[in-house]
Amino acid sequence: MRTLDLKANRLFIVLAGFFLTNALVAEFVGTKIFALEPTLGMDPYEWRLLGVSGTLNFTAGVLLWPFVFILTDTINEYFGVRGVRWISWVVVAFISYAFLAAYVTIALAPAGFWIDANAKLGVPDIQNAFAQIFGQGMWTIAGSIIAFMIGQLIDVSVFHRIRRITGERLVWMRATVSTAVSQLIDSFVVLYIAFVLGPQKWPIAQFLAVGTVNYIYKLLCAIALIPLLYLGRALIERYLGAREAERLRHEAAS
Repeated sequence: MRTLDLKANRLFIVLAGFFLTNALVAEFVGTKIFALEPTLGMDPYEWRLLGVSGTLNFTAGVLLWPFVFILTDTINEYFGVRGVRWISWVVVAFISYAFLAAYVTIALAPAGFWIDANAKLGVPDIQNAFAQIFGQGMWTIAGSIIAFMIGQLIDVSVFHRIRRITGERLVWMRATVSTAVSQLIDSFVVLYIAFVLGPQKWPIAQFLAVGTVNYIYKLLCAIALIPLLYLGRALIERYLGAREAERLRHEAAS
Protein backbone atom coordinates (compact mmCIF):
# COMPACT_ATOMS: atom_id res chain seq x y z
CA MET A 1 0.00 0.00 0.00
CA ARG A 2 1.34 3.43 -0.94
CA THR A 3 2.06 5.95 1.82
CA LEU A 4 -0.66 8.38 0.72
CA ASP A 5 -3.22 5.59 0.71
CA LEU A 6 -2.92 5.28 4.48
CA LYS A 7 -5.73 7.19 6.17
CA ALA A 8 -3.58 8.14 9.16
CA ASN A 9 -1.00 9.79 6.89
CA ARG A 10 -3.63 11.71 4.97
CA LEU A 11 -5.20 12.82 8.24
CA PHE A 12 -1.87 14.15 9.51
CA ILE A 13 -1.28 16.05 6.25
CA VAL A 14 -4.70 17.73 6.49
CA LEU A 15 -4.34 18.61 10.18
CA ALA A 16 -0.78 19.87 9.70
CA GLY A 17 -1.79 21.90 6.64
CA PHE A 18 -4.70 23.54 8.46
CA PHE A 19 -2.45 24.16 11.48
CA LEU A 20 0.24 25.80 9.33
CA THR A 21 -2.26 27.89 7.36
CA ASN A 22 -3.95 29.24 10.50
CA ALA A 23 -0.65 30.10 12.17
CA LEU A 24 0.79 31.78 9.06
CA VAL A 25 -2.33 33.80 8.25
CA ALA A 26 -2.67 34.81 11.93
CA GLU A 27 0.83 36.30 11.83
CA PHE A 28 0.10 38.49 8.82
CA VAL A 29 -3.44 39.63 9.67
CA GLY A 30 -2.15 40.46 13.17
CA THR A 31 -1.14 43.91 11.90
CA LYS A 32 -4.80 44.93 12.03
CA ILE A 33 -6.18 46.03 15.40
CA PHE A 34 -9.93 45.68 15.71
CA ALA A 35 -12.43 46.86 18.31
CA LEU A 36 -14.37 43.92 19.71
CA GLU A 37 -17.39 45.79 21.05
CA PRO A 38 -18.37 47.67 17.84
CA THR A 39 -17.72 44.47 15.87
CA LEU A 40 -20.36 42.78 18.04
CA GLY A 41 -22.65 45.80 17.87
CA MET A 42 -22.00 46.75 21.51
CA ASP A 43 -21.00 49.99 23.23
CA PRO A 44 -17.29 50.24 24.08
CA TYR A 45 -16.36 48.72 27.44
CA GLU A 46 -13.56 50.49 29.30
CA TRP A 47 -11.55 48.18 31.52
CA ARG A 48 -9.26 49.33 34.31
CA LEU A 49 -6.42 47.26 35.74
CA LEU A 50 -3.22 48.20 37.61
CA GLY A 51 -3.83 51.87 36.92
CA VAL A 52 -4.11 51.22 33.18
CA SER A 53 -7.35 51.60 31.22
CA GLY A 54 -8.47 50.81 27.70
CA THR A 55 -11.17 49.28 25.54
CA LEU A 56 -11.32 45.77 24.11
CA ASN A 57 -8.98 46.16 21.14
CA PHE A 58 -7.14 43.10 19.82
CA THR A 59 -5.05 42.07 16.85
CA ALA A 60 -7.02 40.27 14.15
CA GLY A 61 -4.70 37.30 14.71
CA VAL A 62 -6.55 36.37 17.91
CA LEU A 63 -9.47 35.23 15.74
CA LEU A 64 -7.33 32.42 14.30
CA TRP A 65 -5.02 31.42 17.16
CA PRO A 66 -7.80 29.60 19.08
CA PHE A 67 -8.11 27.25 16.09
CA VAL A 68 -4.38 26.62 16.34
CA PHE A 69 -4.88 25.59 19.99
CA ILE A 70 -7.67 23.18 19.00
CA LEU A 71 -5.51 21.70 16.23
CA THR A 72 -2.59 21.34 18.64
CA ASP A 73 -4.70 19.25 21.00
CA THR A 74 -6.17 17.22 18.13
CA ILE A 75 -2.74 16.41 16.69
CA ASN A 76 -1.56 15.65 20.21
CA GLU A 77 -4.47 13.25 20.72
CA TYR A 78 -3.73 11.14 17.64
CA PHE A 79 -0.04 11.72 16.86
CA GLY A 80 1.44 12.51 20.25
CA VAL A 81 4.26 14.74 21.43
CA ARG A 82 6.43 13.92 18.46
CA GLY A 83 3.75 14.97 15.98
CA VAL A 84 3.08 18.31 17.68
CA ARG A 85 6.75 19.16 18.12
CA TRP A 86 7.54 18.29 14.50
CA ILE A 87 4.77 20.41 13.00
CA SER A 88 5.53 23.26 15.44
CA TRP A 89 9.13 23.46 14.22
CA VAL A 90 7.91 23.30 10.62
CA VAL A 91 5.54 26.21 11.33
CA VAL A 92 8.36 28.28 12.86
CA ALA A 93 10.53 27.63 9.79
CA PHE A 94 7.72 28.52 7.37
CA ILE A 95 6.73 31.68 9.27
CA SER A 96 10.38 32.82 9.28
CA TYR A 97 10.59 32.12 5.54
CA ALA A 98 7.33 34.00 4.91
CA PHE A 99 8.56 37.11 6.75
CA LEU A 100 11.88 36.95 4.89
CA ALA A 101 9.98 36.78 1.60
CA ALA A 102 7.83 39.73 2.70
CA TYR A 103 10.88 41.88 3.48
CA VAL A 104 12.44 41.00 0.12
CA THR A 105 9.29 42.01 -1.77
CA ILE A 106 9.05 45.26 0.22
CA ALA A 107 12.60 46.11 -0.85
CA LEU A 108 11.75 45.71 -4.57
CA ALA A 109 11.57 49.07 -6.35
CA PRO A 110 7.87 49.80 -7.02
CA ALA A 111 6.65 50.64 -10.50
CA GLY A 112 6.02 54.37 -10.76
CA PHE A 113 2.39 54.03 -11.90
CA TRP A 114 1.62 51.54 -9.11
CA ILE A 115 2.45 53.84 -6.17
CA ASP A 116 -0.61 56.07 -6.59
CA ALA A 117 -2.73 53.62 -8.59
CA ASN A 118 -5.23 53.39 -5.72
CA ALA A 119 -5.24 57.07 -4.75
CA LYS A 120 -8.93 57.38 -5.70
CA LEU A 121 -9.67 54.55 -3.25
CA GLY A 122 -8.05 56.44 -0.37
CA VAL A 123 -4.57 54.90 -0.61
CA PRO A 124 -2.22 57.65 -1.86
CA ASP A 125 0.95 55.52 -1.55
CA ILE A 126 0.28 51.81 -1.93
CA GLN A 127 3.98 50.95 -1.57
CA ASN A 128 3.99 52.47 1.91
CA ALA A 129 0.72 50.69 2.75
CA PHE A 130 2.19 47.39 1.51
CA ALA A 131 5.29 47.89 3.66
CA GLN A 132 3.24 48.77 6.74
CA ILE A 133 1.00 45.71 6.42
CA PHE A 134 3.60 43.07 5.57
CA GLY A 135 6.68 44.60 7.20
CA GLN A 136 6.15 43.86 10.88
CA GLY A 137 8.92 44.95 13.24
CA MET A 138 11.65 42.45 14.07
CA TRP A 139 10.83 42.63 17.79
CA THR A 140 7.22 41.68 17.09
CA ILE A 141 8.25 38.83 14.78
CA ALA A 142 10.82 37.49 17.25
CA GLY A 143 8.40 37.77 20.17
CA SER A 144 5.63 36.01 18.28
CA ILE A 145 7.80 33.10 17.12
CA ILE A 146 9.49 32.57 20.50
CA ALA A 147 6.18 32.79 22.39
CA PHE A 148 4.55 30.36 19.93
CA MET A 149 7.27 27.75 20.34
CA ILE A 150 7.37 28.02 24.15
CA GLY A 151 3.58 27.81 24.28
CA GLN A 152 3.51 24.72 22.06
CA LEU A 153 6.12 22.86 24.11
CA ILE A 154 4.28 23.65 27.35
CA ASP A 155 0.90 22.74 25.84
CA VAL A 156 2.01 19.30 24.69
CA SER A 157 3.66 18.55 28.03
CA VAL A 158 0.66 19.56 30.17
CA PHE A 159 -1.74 17.75 27.80
CA HIS A 160 0.07 14.44 28.23
CA ARG A 161 0.49 14.78 31.99
CA ILE A 162 -3.28 15.16 32.34
CA ARG A 163 -3.87 12.35 29.87
CA ARG A 164 -1.82 9.95 32.00
CA ILE A 165 -4.14 10.69 34.91
CA THR A 166 -7.50 10.76 33.10
CA GLY A 167 -6.88 8.22 30.34
CA GLU A 168 -9.39 8.54 27.51
CA ARG A 169 -11.85 10.43 29.70
CA LEU A 170 -12.31 14.20 30.09
CA VAL A 171 -11.00 15.32 26.70
CA TRP A 172 -12.26 18.83 27.43
CA MET A 173 -10.22 19.02 30.64
CA ARG A 174 -6.84 18.21 29.15
CA ALA A 175 -7.52 20.47 26.18
CA THR A 176 -8.66 23.42 28.30
CA VAL A 177 -6.04 23.15 31.03
CA SER A 178 -3.15 22.68 28.59
CA THR A 179 -4.34 25.69 26.57
CA ALA A 180 -4.85 27.78 29.73
CA VAL A 181 -1.30 27.12 30.94
CA SER A 182 0.41 27.50 27.56
CA GLN A 183 -1.45 30.70 26.67
CA LEU A 184 -0.67 32.23 30.04
CA ILE A 185 2.99 31.99 29.09
CA ASP A 186 2.48 32.83 25.40
CA SER A 187 0.38 35.96 26.04
CA PHE A 188 3.00 37.56 28.25
CA VAL A 189 6.15 36.39 26.46
CA VAL A 190 5.12 37.92 23.13
CA LEU A 191 4.20 41.27 24.72
CA TYR A 192 7.35 41.36 26.84
CA ILE A 193 9.67 40.78 23.88
CA ALA A 194 7.77 42.98 21.42
CA PHE A 195 6.82 45.92 23.65
CA VAL A 196 8.93 45.87 26.83
CA LEU A 197 12.29 44.84 25.39
CA GLY A 198 11.40 46.39 22.02
CA PRO A 199 11.64 50.09 21.09
CA GLN A 200 8.27 51.07 22.64
CA LYS A 201 9.52 50.24 26.20
CA TRP A 202 6.12 49.69 27.81
CA PRO A 203 6.00 50.21 31.60
CA ILE A 204 5.50 46.97 33.55
CA ALA A 205 1.99 47.99 34.66
CA GLN A 206 0.86 48.43 31.06
CA PHE A 207 2.52 45.14 30.07
CA LEU A 208 0.75 43.22 32.86
CA ALA A 209 -2.63 44.88 32.29
CA VAL A 210 -2.72 44.38 28.51
CA GLY A 211 -1.31 40.87 28.85
CA THR A 212 -4.01 39.92 31.35
CA VAL A 213 -6.84 41.25 29.17
CA ASN A 214 -5.42 39.44 26.12
CA TYR A 215 -5.05 36.22 28.08
CA ILE A 216 -8.63 36.30 29.38
CA TYR A 217 -9.92 36.83 25.84
CA LYS A 218 -7.86 33.91 24.45
CA LEU A 219 -8.95 31.64 27.28
CA LEU A 220 -12.64 32.43 26.79
CA CYS A 221 -12.29 31.77 23.06
CA ALA A 222 -10.57 28.43 23.73
CA ILE A 223 -13.41 27.39 26.08
CA ALA A 224 -16.03 28.48 23.55
CA LEU A 225 -14.40 26.31 20.89
CA ILE A 226 -14.45 23.09 22.95
CA PRO A 227 -17.45 21.78 20.96
CA LEU A 228 -15.26 21.99 17.84
CA LEU A 229 -12.75 19.71 19.55
CA TYR A 230 -15.42 17.07 20.05
CA LEU A 231 -16.79 17.58 16.53
CA GLY A 232 -13.32 17.15 15.07
CA ARG A 233 -12.76 14.04 17.16
CA ALA A 234 -16.07 12.55 15.95
CA LEU A 235 -15.23 13.25 12.30
CA ILE A 236 -11.76 11.73 12.70
CA GLU A 237 -13.17 8.61 14.37
CA ARG A 238 -15.66 8.23 11.54
CA TYR A 239 -12.97 8.71 8.89
CA LEU A 240 -10.38 6.39 10.43
CA GLY A 241 -12.71 3.80 11.87
CA ALA A 242 -12.82 2.81 15.54
CA ARG A 243 -9.91 0.35 15.41
CA GLU A 244 -7.46 2.64 13.60
CA ALA A 245 -8.42 5.63 15.76
CA GLU A 246 -7.84 3.61 18.91
CA ARG A 247 -4.46 2.43 17.61
CA LEU A 248 -3.33 6.01 16.93
CA ARG A 249 -4.51 7.25 20.33
CA HIS A 250 -2.69 4.38 22.05
CA GLU A 251 0.55 5.12 20.19
CA ALA A 252 0.20 8.84 20.88
CA ALA A 253 -0.31 8.24 24.60
CA SER A 254 2.76 6.02 24.83
